[in-house]
Amino acid sequence: AELLRGSGVEAMAEKFLMASGKLQTLCYKYEIERNLRTPDYSGFQLLALNDYSGQGTALEGVLNVFWKEKGYCTAKEWSQFCAPVVPLARFPKFVFSSADTLRVPIEIYNAHYGKLTNVEPLCTISDTQGKVLYHSTLPRRDIPLGKNTELGTVTLPLAAYNEPTKLTLTVAVANDIVNSWEFWVYPEHIDMPKTNGLFITSTLDDQARKVLAQGGKVLITAAGKVTYGNDVRQTYLPVFWNTSWFKMRPPHTTGAYINTEHPLFHHFPSDNWGTLNWWELLNRAQVMNLGRLPKDYQSPVQPIDTWHLSRKLGMIVEAQVGKGRLFMTTMDIDRNLDQRLVARQMRQAILRYMLSDEFKPTLKLSADEINVFFTTEAPQVNMFTKDSPDELKPKLKQDH
Repeated sequence: AELLRGSGVEAMAEKFLMASGKLQTLCYKYEIERNLRTPDYSGFQLLALNDYSGQGTALEGVLNVFWKEKGYCTAKEWSQFCAPVVPLARFPKFVFSSADTLRVPIEIYNAHYGKLTNVEPLCTISDTQGKVLYHSTLPRRDIPLGKNTELGTVTLPLAAYNEPTKLTLTVAVANDIVNSWEFWVYPEHIDMPKTNGLFITSTLDDQARKVLAQGGKVLITAAGKVTYGNDVRQTYLPVFWNTSWFKMRPPHTTGAYINTEHPLFHHFPSDNWGTLNWWELLNRAQVMNLGRLPKDYQSPVQPIDTWHLSRKLGMIVEAQVGKGRLFMTTMDIDRNLDQRLVARQMRQAILRYMLSDEFKPTLKLSADEINVFFTTEAPQVNMFTKDSPDELKPKLKQDH
């Protein structure tokens, strides 16, 4: 609590818990499903379902140390992918273009007491409102004991989805044997707004300062340019075990909280955590250390720092600078946009937001305060906390 309070993110604690926890559950789901799909793998062993509170506390469990749910994963949700019988899908990818045709082979893992007889798998695809958009049954059959039993293929042309859309494929072989997967469709062609009235740059150069001083709008696409925050290594996947024991092994982040109430997301539909469509924007992407900004300022896209340090991080900063308005991001929304559909959609969303009447940042900063992000190194910090006392240090150095 003291770390969160000192960084100005105390109010974000519950949001960080849910966002990081949902990512954790997603990682478990796809790791376990990969095991169940792999021929000759005989099973797996988890160290525990609950948090480990011994030396170097590791909050890796979907349950707390008392074996109680934390609120982001229920037993029913967990048993979809971790059970004696599990329907499985071999998605080739999870982000599709509207020019694609969805083709997903479906199979099943059966480690029950014997074969399941006369099963007719039901496949549905639904939208975020629960409306069923696709419905089919796979051939009726017996399901033998074992893995990699093929059930059929779900096929659906995606041309009808001309707006960013999240869909869910669900496969059910019985009332209590169900599994589901989210995937996203983005339009093959989009119209990028004309940038008349915006100055776009990759750093706070002299021209950007001049535009801001004259009351203009500036977009800084600062991916790879920021120094204040470059000590934090972010990947899409979260911290391994904990950063006290493995402080030299990135990443240092554990997911991201997305403020979907921000008007930017009127143009970029999103969940409030880093779902798989965020991979393009989060994986190995640079963050900004927002420790010098006012404590009540929260970035709309906020990577969650290791809980040993709880630094306030962000991938977006928007502010009034002089008479002008600034939007700065470390998300890469410049490169290979014909191949990176999510990044292209985010660029369009940012431009549409900046060109709208909703772009009215309330945070006031000077140009020099913005320049700090490009000219100053973040202070080096000690990963060890009271949970990793000094007497452990010689052992840690010896063992690792």
